[in-house]
Amino acid sequence: MCAHFEGVVDPTRLREHFRATVPATTPSGGALSPRADLWPGYAGLFIRTPAEADSGDEAVPEREAVPGIFGLVPHWATDLKLARNTYNARTETVASKPSFRDAWRHTRHCIIPADAIYEPDWRSGRPIPTRISRADGHPMGIAGLWDRWKQADGMVVHSFTMLTINAQTHELMNRFHQPTDEKRMVVILPEAAYAEWLAAPLQRSMDFMHPYPADRLVGSAAPATSTRSEKVKPKAKPGPSQNPMDDTQGSLL
Repeated sequence: MCAHFEGVVDPTRLREHFRATVPATTPSGGALSPRADLWPGYAGLFIRTPAEADSGDEAVPEREAVPGIFGLVPHWATDLKLARNTYNARTETVASKPSFRDAWRHTRHCIIPADAIYEPDWRSGRPIPTRISRADGHPMGIAGLWDRWKQADGMVVHSFTMLTINAQTHELMNRFHQPTDEKRMVVILPEAAYAEWLAAPLQRSMDFMHPYPADRLVGSAAPATSTRSEKVKPKAKPGPSQNPMDDTQGSLL
């Protein structure tokens, strides 16, 4: 699983590597400030095809970077706390799990732009946080799903999750997590597959669920400033006057 990653937030790099346009402001008109250091429940960016893409309007971008919560929050959720447990979706069960099945069935495909992901290396007997990135220095495009959730005041909050596959035979990703844990990895898309993934119909969604080649990834011990406990800690419950997004370490609303 992946509970910690470095998101790509620079508009220039998002345009260059993902052909995605970034909104200048939040839906409420405030300054957009997604953070790069992301954990479940934090505010980041995901990339999708705009709903108006087929309208013929030249002003509509090919792809848009949308602010959302890391951790999928389906429409039926009672609050945003579910995001702490829905940041990864297993491809083996994504079509049947209540939290993910609507987004999967309706092919709400997205790409999560990431400079790196972090995983704990337990081979020494203790967890060593490790930064994993593409060997060529380019950002990763991680296959994901997105959804929308409506607050009591009518404001729509978007969210996203990363799709994962078994990594038992992957030469790099099978090093991570405890020896008794199943080895998993996120689905990193080849750049040539970005457009196809975003437009893929349901019957083709599983065609993209393949491991990224180990020789195209590099792992190194993470700097101390980028580490945190491997276990995702629950957040304090917001007070009655606090916006539930205020503790996401980034402004989405």
